[in-house]
Amino acid sequence: MTIKPLIILPDPLLREVSRPVETVDDQVRRLSADMLETMYDAPGIGLAAIQVGEPLRMLVIDVAREGEEKAPRVFLNPEIVAATDERNTYEEGCLSIPDYYAEVERPAGVTVRYLGLDGAMHEEQADGILATCLQHEIDHLNGVLFIDHISKLKRDMVVKKFTKAARKIG
Repeated sequence: MTIKPLIILPDPLLREVSRPVETVDDQVRRLSADMLETMYDAPGIGLAAIQVGEPLRMLVIDVAREGEEKAPRVFLNPEIVAATDERNTYEEGCLSIPDYYAEVERPAGVTVRYLGLDGAMHEEQADGILATCLQHEIDHLNGVLFIDHISKLKRDMVVKKFTKAARKIG
């Protein structure tokens, strides 16, 4: 397994819409293992393939709490097929926007349909932190960042800060 470099804001790749995973093969399994390794190393609870430079509709999640056994999950071609009217607000962060956190309101529960590494279609209802994490990572597959859910003023400040930082590095 390999820890992959993370794509950081303002990289335009983060705004691309990812393409579907066509087949579940060894390459996809290897990428999912690398993504999990990268996510754990960061550390984070979710990672979309686009965040490691792969524009595929693929994400990994592990919402196990500290001290609990790891519970890695892989979702291929995930789509939200239903969402509750009830809303939840969580403080979200993103491995592609390091050290920035903001309160984001999203549906409290979602039903997600996805392809598993077993090659079969699955449908699952999620709530709480899993629902939030799934929505956050599926947003990535559509070129949407969690900062798109906050005020324009705050978003513009964050983008400006990261653009300035990227210029210093580049």
